[in-house]
Amino acid sequence: MNSGSVTTAAVPQGTVAGAMSPVPVWDQSGPEATLIGPALLEALRQAVLETDAESRRLLHHAGTADEMAQLLRDIGNAVRSGLTKGAGDCPALPRTILARAQLGLLRRRLTAILEGWPSPLDAQQVVRLFAALERVGNALELDWSQQFADRLSGHDGLELVVEVAHDLRSPLTSILFLAETLQRGRSGPLTQVQERQLGLIYSAAFGLSTVASDVIELARGGDRLVDLEPIPFSINDIFESVRDIVLPIAEEKGLAVNLSPPDADFHIGHPVALSRVLLNLTTNALKFTNEGFVEVRGTNLDGSRIEFSVRDTGRGIPPQAMATLYEPFRRRQRQAEYAFSGSGLGLSICRKLVEAMHSTMQVETESGQGTRFYFALDLPRASHGG
Repeated sequence: MNSGSVTTAAVPQGTVAGAMSPVPVWDQSGPEATLIGPALLEALRQAVLETDAESRRLLHHAGTADEMAQLLRDIGNAVRSGLTKGAGDCPALPRTILARAQLGLLRRRLTAILEGWPSPLDAQQVVRLFAALERVGNALELDWSQQFADRLSGHDGLELVVEVAHDLRSPLTSILFLAETLQRGRSGPLTQVQERQLGLIYSAAFGLSTVASDVIELARGGDRLVDLEPIPFSINDIFESVRDIVLPIAEEKGLAVNLSPPDADFHIGHPVALSRVLLNLTTNALKFTNEGFVEVRGTNLDGSRIEFSVRDTGRGIPPQAMATLYEPFRRRQRQAEYAFSGSGLGLSICRKLVEAMHSTMQVETESGQGTRFYFALDLPRASHGG
């Protein structure tokens, strides 16, 4: 095929395409002269001369009829270029609704023409033709991943992430409410199996809701859960709440969740933040423990200081993972490689919350023996019930 040789054929007047520029007619001396050239040309002619409602609708997307004809010529040349062995990249085409619709119109016309082709079809030529159409179609597709990356890196990218997280959290909150309502028997008695299944549903939904909340908190600085003023609270209540939430997960894996609260129950501090940290640590400890137990402990230190820890009997954290343990959105090098969570958000939020409570997250780990995360808080004692 002579890729540079293009002539034109006049388009009849008195049609929708009457004012359009001529469509291309190519030199038919190439190896595809018996099928591809004539079929493609005829499909282009029919597309330009199309007078049905679809064509009129397509014209609404273009400034003029000439623009529509020009776009058809460009698409036809791109398909033809893709048929040429050793041809370069597909010529640049606008990634617009009109361009994709025009290509679809051209593809349908070609299909109809080939179905009525008077002589036997050459299968190789047909495959080449539709492969070229597919390449042009791929070139016309919007690069959604790049658009998404551009949006995320823009001035409103952070707000976009927060909006998505809110959209995820809203239905999850409904699932949590309904599961809790069913668990309490408000819709009738449950069997033991149903109670266990509802527990798993609740734990799974709570875990997803927590991830969404982690995204929101990280975007907003990670310290919004630390109340402006410390308040009285019960450490026992926090420990038991954590165990109640994770118990279905633990039972599913055959693990024990042990609680060891400090001597005194009522203290003054930031219960929402403390609960969030302990729940995140406990959930992830269960994730990476297959045998044994997970322990949530509160140990009295000097004065009003209490050390909180979550220990598991899991596989431990390998040395190469320690350097990036607290980084959000870290990427695992291998599929089976240890990671605190899929996105790394959980531990990043835990560290931010612990620091907002004026402490430091620390970790001890040993391969095959388990891991212990711990931090100490200054929590003055409160009178019973605050």
